[in-house]
Amino acid sequence: MNLPVLLNLAIAALLLAALYVQQRRHASFTVRVFTALGAGIVFGALLQAWYGASDPVIKLTGQYLDIVGSGYVKLLQMIIMPLILVSIVSAILKLRNAGALGRISALTIGTLMATTVVAALIGVLMAKLFGLTAVGLASNAAEAARGAYLEGKLPDAQAITLPSMILGFIPANPFLDLTGARKTSTIAVVIFAIFIGIAAHGIADKKPELFTSFDHFVKVAHAIVMRIVTLVLRLTPYGIFALITQLVATSSYQDILNLLGFVIASYCALLLMFGVHLGIVSAAGLNPLRYARKLLPVLTFAFTSRSSAGAIPMSVQTQTRRLGTPEGIANFAASFGATIGQNGCAGIYPAMLAVMIAPTVGIDPYTAAFLLPLVAVIAIGSVGVAGVGGGATFAALIVLSTLNLPVALAGLLISIEPLIDMGRTALNVSGSITAGTLTSRVLGETDMAAFGADAELTSEPEESEAA
Repeated sequence: MNLPVLLNLAIAALLLAALYVQQRRHASFTVRVFTALGAGIVFGALLQAWYGASDPVIKLTGQYLDIVGSGYVKLLQMIIMPLILVSIVSAILKLRNAGALGRISALTIGTLMATTVVAALIGVLMAKLFGLTAVGLASNAAEAARGAYLEGKLPDAQAITLPSMILGFIPANPFLDLTGARKTSTIAVVIFAIFIGIAAHGIADKKPELFTSFDHFVKVAHAIVMRIVTLVLRLTPYGIFALITQLVATSSYQDILNLLGFVIASYCALLLMFGVHLGIVSAAGLNPLRYARKLLPVLTFAFTSRSSAGAIPMSVQTQTRRLGTPEGIANFAASFGATIGQNGCAGIYPAMLAVMIAPTVGIDPYTAAFLLPLVAVIAIGSVGVAGVGGGATFAALIVLSTLNLPVALAGLLISIEPLIDMGRTALNVSGSITAGTLTSRVLGETDMAAFGADAELTSEPEESEAA
């Protein structure tokens, strides 16, 4: 390790220490998150200005910062499956009947799918307004390599059908899915948890003493898992600082400028879809400004981490503690939203990409003959999109291959992919929380006292000053 790297890491350590001092002084979670975000942006920009994005010093510094950034994301991923399993079993044990479970599932999935269709239409609209097209775009070596990679992945995308997607949700080996080994493991664990909960209900009358013991076990497990969630989420500002520093330090500003039109159009579409989410919340009788303010910490994490699945624990806590959504609904929405109907990755992005690429093969993308199949394919293809990095690419492959469009041209956007993916991931998480909030309101389950209060995100109610 050379002197410049040591100096960079020393500065990073001082900034992390400053964040710790903020925590010890009981600064609010939101303040700490945005302080970390700002510090990371400034530090990353200074690193790039001094060394250059491709300098080996930046790369080595990033590897050490990755211990904090990716390490934090891994800790979140560690608790996803235990959280889903225990929380959903616990929630089902509290349900009065199976009909409530059916209504929760139908409303949540229906909202996710409907908003994905709206997101796709917004993507088409922005592509039209900004005149986006892939005709004439130059391709450098990195973009050509990315195009070749996408073509190599094409057989996997073409092999996917709706029946195979549905079958992929069924947990043939629930213990394998608890490791997160498959792209559909999240939903598979949800289904496994539902079976456990329903089976427990089945012995409640026949063997009440066993049901009582199991119920007590689940409560203990739930308390322990939630305590782990609290401990991990307290590390959020440190993780955000490391992640955003790396991103800013290694971004190519010139590549961003070359494709600035697509970046601006993408974020206009994302912001417009955020507005749709707020409109849905407002129509459900909630104050949209208060709602948006309560979502800021989790959306900031999703923005910097680019992981919808990694945001599940924070999403659940945001819904339950800050929005007043019951835990069962919150877990359903967060879990399904990380795999089904992602508004950003499976809605806006494939739609804009298809509209851009269609003219290169002589297709007018603004005709009903093209748009109707496009929206239908996006709606179906949004089922089973992975909630980790790369989900948008897979969704795009499904859409482009189904419509017989050249998938290699998607590689032209490789240089700005991380920048756009940040906004897409935040929108994915916003969509899942919107689905949970709407479901809770429709079923009359929202705790309005919790929504009206200003609860901290990562602290227990009795220890709010320690968060």
